[in-house]
Amino acid sequence: MSDILLEVENFSGAFRGETGDLAPVLHGVSYALETGLMTAVVGESGSGKSLTALSILGIQPPAFERTGGRILFRGHDLCGFDERALRRVRGAEISMVFQDARAALNPVFTVGRQLADVWQLQHGGSRKAAMGQAIEALRRVSIPEPERRARQYPHEYSGGMAQRAMIAMAALVCAPSLLILDEPTTGLDVTIQSDIMELIVELSRTRGLTTCLITHDLGVVVETCQNVVVMNAGRVVESGSAEAIFTRPRDAYTQRLLASSVLVEAA
Repeated sequence: MSDILLEVENFSGAFRGETGDLAPVLHGVSYALETGLMTAVVGESGSGKSLTALSILGIQPPAFERTGGRILFRGHDLCGFDERALRRVRGAEISMVFQDARAALNPVFTVGRQLADVWQLQHGGSRKAAMGQAIEALRRVSIPEPERRARQYPHEYSGGMAQRAMIAMAALVCAPSLLILDEPTTGLDVTIQSDIMELIVELSRTRGLTTCLITHDLGVVVETCQNVVVMNAGRVVESGSAEAIFTRPRDAYTQRLLASSVLVEAA
């Protein structure tokens, strides 16, 4: 059995309203990410899957407050880290790709500069060497003419190309142990979605990454992931191997989720 790299343990939290009242949104969430494997966290919008992932990196919304539980990374509770300690973990150890890549990239700097800045932050070295690494990262994710593209701004990239650039930054430039992807194919056409997922699977395999894929697309999950966590209304209702979840779901919500997915039925 694989080692556990990260474990969310009984994690609970709530949003504090303007009157000071707490509205619970996460209820004892528990799941584990096994080293070197791809785990999907699935569920409908509002299930708490993205909020839990943001909490791993300590970038949850300001109004959100943890009310219980731990998030253990290599045995250390990230919830006890101060901002300085979390900054050492972000990127270098745990990196995240967000839904809207162009919104995540800074519009006033070229894509190459942004990748080079992150390289220098994580690895040091000269500016010239960092830019060379940025261009090589763009090449590795199959962005054509990477030298020219490195000089372009985010608005000059298509959605799919911007997502590739973000994956280059998160998986290659940062070189983390854990890569979290929050709906990485949302808003892309079907062909581009397939290409992006092939890239993610390839990078995860060749670099030995532990990968957490947050998605509502069960068709993608059945083709790419070894483990699955199912969330509903801020709770984990079921978790296990992808084979077990898709062929022998125990929870009624999981059964309904699978029944509503034409892609899974056809797989």
